[in-house]
Amino acid sequence: MSLVELLAQADERGLAAGGLACLDRCVPLLGGDDEVLRPLWAGLVDEGEGWGESIAKIRGELTPPRPEPDSDGSGGEEIVLLARRMLDAVPEERSGDGLREWAEVCSVSALRIHQLLDPLDAGGADSVTACREGRTEGASHLVAAELRRQVVVLELLAQHGAAGLRQALGVATEGRRVLRAVVSRRARGARQE
Repeated sequence: MSLVELLAQADERGLAAGGLACLDRCVPLLGGDDEVLRPLWAGLVDEGEGWGESIAKIRGELTPPRPEPDSDGSGGEEIVLLARRMLDAVPEERSGDGLREWAEVCSVSALRIHQLLDPLDAGGADSVTACREGRTEGASHLVAAELRRQVVVLELLAQHGAAGLRQALGVATEGRRVLRAVVSRRARGARQE
């Protein structure tokens, strides 16, 4: 099943976990530590109590500086703006259409971020759309791995409900380590130039 199909079938907890996992993987781009989103993960077990308060607190903690305009075409400005977009789009309530829209925003943004971070990927927004629909030929390793992580999180929640949250968090944590390593390698390369 494609990512688009999985998102269409996901319940509210699955949508929340899918969006949260994408945001969690991209937290290093927002200047956050590894634990900043833990209250939201913990809140996915219950019926959404405290979601809005946790969001407000987290937004206060994740306040990266505005990115400088790119002069080198590296995509650095777009990467930070996409990560901020995920954070800004978190709905105040963990229910309804807002949650579905947020999960979609996070899915597309996370894939585009990974695409921009991969020097071997020359694709654009059209290739992100194709990947989400299951057409992955030509996708770079980094984008394909992000797509797999998104699919796995949604499958875990669809199959196991709240019991799949611990494994979904593990998938997000692994992806965050990968993204942090890619960003670090990219920064080292930029300093050497």
